[in-house]
Amino acid sequence: MDTFELFGTIRLYVSDVHKVGTDALLLSEFAAPRTGEWACDLGSGCGTVAARWFCDEKPAPARVYAVELQADAVRLMERSVALGGLPAGRFIPVHADLRALQDVLPAGAFGLVTCNPPYKAAGCGLLSEATGARTARHEIDCTLEDVCAAACRLLRYGGRLCICQRPERLADAVCAMRAHSLEPKRLRMVQHSASHAPWLFLLEARRGGRPSITIEPPKLF
Repeated sequence: MDTFELFGTIRLYVSDVHKVGTDALLLSEFAAPRTGEWACDLGSGCGTVAARWFCDEKPAPARVYAVELQADAVRLMERSVALGGLPAGRFIPVHADLRALQDVLPAGAFGLVTCNPPYKAAGCGLLSEATGARTARHEIDCTLEDVCAAACRLLRYGGRLCICQRPERLADAVCAMRAHSLEPKRLRMVQHSASHAPWLFLLEARRGGRPSITIEPPKLF
């Protein structure tokens, strides 16, 4: 077990399996929660996305539920609350399966849901050897459809779902969102440089939104 210092006074406890990733930091910035709203991060890992919102001089939601299936990752988040400076009562680790949140979190209560989902579709690519890595990288315990179904239930009307994903999964993401009354509204590609192809996209959808999408300038990172 080790610690990773985020901006400001927040320290996250991490492990060899559950680490702070660039994609999670980019998603956290892109989602930009509004002060006072309730937010939920699905598949939180060590809590990077949600924890970043509590750093100094940034708008912070009133409450964040960090939902995670893997018990060892939940323990890391609980330790970050106890010892790392995350606000108890506002950053709330939840040990649960995002496919079964009906009796865990209230429906229609959230203004923002985020997810850094597994990138590899079921049946694609070699499976990682470690259980934690398999869960994080492959659609074994969670698919894009699962994420969108959970978000649709959690979000209030007009609430936002923000995800990051590999560019080759863009069509899959749009289809899954629309199948669950989530309309894609904002898209941003991430590139290493202007001459490189995108390696990641950031996508925001609104529950009950009308068809119309804004394509933002690429982020060079």
